[in-house]
Amino acid sequence: MHKTLLNHIPPKAVNQVISLLNHDQLTVKVKSERKTRHGDYRNLPNGKHQITINANLNTYRFLITLIHEIAHFEAYKSFGKNIKPHGKEWKHTFQRLMLPFLNPQVFPMALLPLLAKHFKNPKASSDTDTALAWALKQFDQPNDKTFVFEVPLGQNFKLYNGKVFKKGEKRVKRYECVEVASGKLYLFNPNAEVELVN
Repeated sequence: MHKTLLNHIPPKAVNQVISLLNHDQLTVKVKSERKTRHGDYRNLPNGKHQITINANLNTYRFLITLIHEIAHFEAYKSFGKNIKPHGKEWKHTFQRLMLPFLNPQVFPMALLPLLAKHFKNPKASSDTDTALAWALKQFDQPNDKTFVFEVPLGQNFKLYNGKVFKKGEKRVKRYECVEVASGKLYLFNPNAEVELVN
C-alpha cells in the first residue's frame, strides 16, 4: 500500500502520511477515476476500515483527499458512528491532521494562502471552494475539461455522461444551465468539470 501511495503524494509528505496510516484496521486503495468523487471512506462490516482515492488526481489534490478521508476514519474512532459525515467533529479532525502539511516543503507557495483560508472551515469537498479548485487544477495533466464558470454565456457543453447543456446566467452561487435535449433547467456548481461543444 505504501509504495503505491508514494507515487501520488508530494515527497515531503510521505513520512507524515505513513505515520497516519499506521493502523492495522485501515487500508487504502488507489482506484481508477470515478466521476462523482475524488475518494471515499467506508467502515466495513468485518470491522475494518477502507479508504479509496482516485489515481488520476494531481499530487496536491490527492494528498488533500487522502487526509480528508483519514479524517473520517479518525473522527469515527474518536467520536463514534453517530456524528454527521462532515460535521464539526470531522472538520476539527481534518484541520488538525492537515496542519502539519501546510508548509512550503509540501505545497507550492501559491497554494498555501488558499489552503489556509479553506481550512478555517473546511467543506465536504474542496471543489466547492472556487479559488482553491481553480488553483489546484493548474497542477493537473493537460486535458479537455473546463470548469463551468469558464464556459462563455450561451455556449453548449457536455458532461461525462454525454448530456449537453447550454450555460445561462449565474444565480447566487450556481449557474442556470438548460439541458438541450429536454429543455429542463439545472443548477451547476461553478467548479463542475465539463467539455465544451462546438
